[in-house]
Amino acid sequence: MPVLNEERHLAEAVRQVLAQQYEGPIEVVLSVGPSHDRTQEVADAIAAADPRVVVVPNPTGRTPNALNAAIAASRNPIIARVDGHAMLPPDYLATAVETLEQTGADNVGGIMAAEGVSPFEQAVACAMTSKIGVGNARFHTGGQAGPADTVYLGVFRREALERVGGYDEHFQRAQDWEMNHRIRETGGLVYFQPRMRVSYRPRPNVRALAKQYFYYGRWRRVVSRTHQGTINLRYLAPPAAVLAMALGLVVSPFFWPGLLIPGAYIAAILAGSALTGRELSGAALLRLPLVYATMHVSWGTGFLTSPPGLSKPRPAVQRMPVQDHYSE
Repeated sequence: MPVLNEERHLAEAVRQVLAQQYEGPIEVVLSVGPSHDRTQEVADAIAAADPRVVVVPNPTGRTPNALNAAIAASRNPIIARVDGHAMLPPDYLATAVETLEQTGADNVGGIMAAEGVSPFEQAVACAMTSKIGVGNARFHTGGQAGPADTVYLGVFRREALERVGGYDEHFQRAQDWEMNHRIRETGGLVYFQPRMRVSYRPRPNVRALAKQYFYYGRWRRVVSRTHQGTINLRYLAPPAAVLAMALGLVVSPFFWPGLLIPGAYIAAILAGSALTGRELSGAALLRLPLVYATMHVSWGTGFLTSPPGLSKPRPAVQRMPVQDHYSE
């Protein structure tokens, strides 16, 4: 578990891991970054109370570094990535291991089940489970079990992680997609299992949502530069929309039909919100068009403005150290 500023949720998240309906041994490795709250104290107290929990430092505070440190400190042949605020259903690990055994996959994962409390969070949860908001990614929208490009979180065979060198620590975001790409490129199978559902709390306001999707877009562009041929129309739609609307606004003082481009986008968002938000409360439905626009424009802007300097240097890379865990 990569952990940073998770004082509020950490104890319950760990409790749900340790309470899994799984007959095999379970160990929990908490890789704790330099938090601004009592996360370190909470993690240390959990480890002191249960020998199955181990705490390791992550001085960088970055997610891929935390994951590699935790994996290196673990001992078992199956590795489950769990976030410090994730709430696992009781059969999550059992379903994952069963799926690994049945499919021969290297990584299995399920649905990022967004659940909001406030009207804004409910609107974001709706958008994150809609094709209008996130395209056809099954770990957002659901679908049939089967091979996938990437999955949410992930339960891995250790041998697959060691084969590809773990998480690439260059990628501050999109590290899951990037590593799953390398697993697939080396002949491994990434498998989507909809029976694995993990509750996810969306961002609580426009500013936080915009920042999240801006960096998603920025780092997805970095991945596309590193791995040629990994961009499709789903990823190009938001930046194309941003460019088209910007062009329309620029030419509109001289050519008024340019306003038809942002106008058409607004009309499409309003229609899409009415279609996808029918089960929302009135307060949440009113916020849904703003949520869709924030996600699209922020992702597209992040993609378009992603600086070439973020590209991964070659051949320098820092990855998880390979260890022999089976000779002990």
